[in-house]
This record gives sequence, C-alpha cells and structure tokens, in this order.
Amino acid sequence: MAKKSTEEYRSDITMHLTRMSGDIDHIKENVDSINNHLEIMNGRLRESEQKISAITGIGSTLVFVIGSILTWLGVHE
Repeated sequence: MAKKSTEEYRSDITMHLTRMSGDIDHIKENVDSINNHLEIMNGRLRESEQKISAITGIGSTLVFVIGSILTWLGVHE
C-alpha cells in the first residue's frame, strides 16, 4: 500500500472541509427557515390563547350573572 504524500492529504482534507462547509450552509438555511416559521406559529398561538381566555371570561361572567338572577328570583331545580 503506497503512502500518500503530504500534498495529497492536504488536498483530501481541503476537499472534505469544502464539502462540510456546503453542508453546514445548507443546514443553517433550513434552521433559519424553521425559526421563521416557528415565530409565525407562535404569534398565531398567542392570538388564539388570548381569544380563548376572553371567551372563557365572558362565559364565566354570564353563568354567574344568570345564576345570581335565578337565585334572586327564587327558581329551584
């Protein structure tokens, strides 16, 4: 088995590093895209949670008011 020269090793390493650099750039682009999508989804989720909280608060208030009125009127089961 023939030994590789220093220049051949250097060439191989340079080739592998270049390939890895391209792969890393591709991975970085995908991660950035995913982060942007998550920011959009988090905004939508935040809006939905606020709407659900508002609906729950209104519903609780209505149940309390209707229950109080029925109790005041003396309505039983």
